[in-house]
Amino acid sequence: MDMTDMSEEPRLRRELAAVYRLVAHFRMTDLIFTHISVRLPGPEHHFLINPYGLLFEEITASNLVRVDLSGRPVEESPHPVNPAGFVIHGAIHAARPDAHCVLHTHTRAGCAVAAQAQGLLPLNQISMEFYGRLGYHDYEGVALNLAEQERLVADLAGHPAMILRNHGLLTVGETPAQAFLRMYYLDKACEIQTTATASGAKLLLPPPDVRERTARQLTGQDTDSDLQDTEAYDLAWTALLRLLERVAPDYRD
Repeated sequence: MDMTDMSEEPRLRRELAAVYRLVAHFRMTDLIFTHISVRLPGPEHHFLINPYGLLFEEITASNLVRVDLSGRPVEESPHPVNPAGFVIHGAIHAARPDAHCVLHTHTRAGCAVAAQAQGLLPLNQISMEFYGRLGYHDYEGVALNLAEQERLVADLAGHPAMILRNHGLLTVGETPAQAFLRMYYLDKACEIQTTATASGAKLLLPPPDVRERTARQLTGQDTDSDLQDTEAYDLAWTALLRLLERVAPDYRD
C-alpha cells in the first residue's frame, strides 16, 4: 500500500464510524447484527467492517476491523469479526467498483415492506427517489451460502439500493455518507408506506411520467428543471456530523 492509500484509511475509518453511530442514533440497528462496510484504497481488496459483538453505538474509528474479500481479518485485532456477515457485502464490493460503501439494515419498516408483494410503492416524493432504481432479491434463507452471491449481485444490477425480500434493506454508495443518506430515505419511504397502507384507504399514485421526472430530479439526472440543487447531500451530511459532535463525539477515537 502506498502512502496515499495509508493517508486515506484514517479518514475512511472516521466516516464509517460516523455512519455506524448515525444508524444507531436513528434507531435503524438490530443489536449487534447487520453490517456496514467500506472499501479501502489499494490493490489488496481490503475493507473495514464492524467488530462482531459490539453495538453500533460502541463503534469507533479505531475499533473497526480490516478484512479481506472473504471477510477474514488481515491484521491483529482484539475484536472478532463475523465472516458470514460479509457474504452479501463481499459479493457487492467485488462486482460493483462504485460500491465503495455497502449498508444493510433490518428496520421494522424496511422488513415490513420487504414482506409486501408489491415492493416499494411511489407513494411520496421521498419514495420516488428510488422509482425504477431499486433492485429486489428473493429470500433464500440466512445469507450463509456463497452460491447466493451471484444471484444477489445480478438482482442489485446497477441500482443504488435493493430490497431483500422477507429480510431487509440494502444501499450502496461511492462514500459512506452517500450510502447512509440513501438508507435514511429508503427507510423513511418504507415508514411512509407502512403508515399509508395501514389505514386501508385507497392509495393515490402519481402518473408514471411524474414519478420518473421526480426520480431524475432527486438523483441529479434532471436537465429540464429551471432550478438545480447540487449541494443537498453534502449539506445534509455536514449537518449530521455536527449532530454527532454534540451527541457522540467519541466516534472519531
